[in-house]
Amino acid sequence: MNNCVISFPESNFLPLSLQFNARLGEYLTPENSPILFGCRTGLCGTCLVKAVGDIPPPEAEERELLAILAPDNAQARLACQIKLTGNIAITTYQSDEI
Repeated sequence: MNNCVISFPESNFLPLSLQFNARLGEYLTPENSPILFGCRTGLCGTCLVKAVGDIPPPEAEERELLAILAPDNAQARLACQIKLTGNIAITTYQSDEI
């Protein structure tokens, strides 16, 4: 698989096709996705999303922040830290889902 498709259900944004192993934080912009970014390094939590699909589990630092921002939600991820290994669907994370 050379490309992974990133879709944005519940939004008007078109799916994107990005290279396998790309990091989402390097490619998503306000023009091509509904995801907001702050630091893009996994420290601020601005890009908290629900991600469904084939992606590797979060690294230790991301897990620490997810435990604070979205405890008990296995789909919660920081979009800037996602490394693409397959097709995924991303929706913005609503604070009332906690």
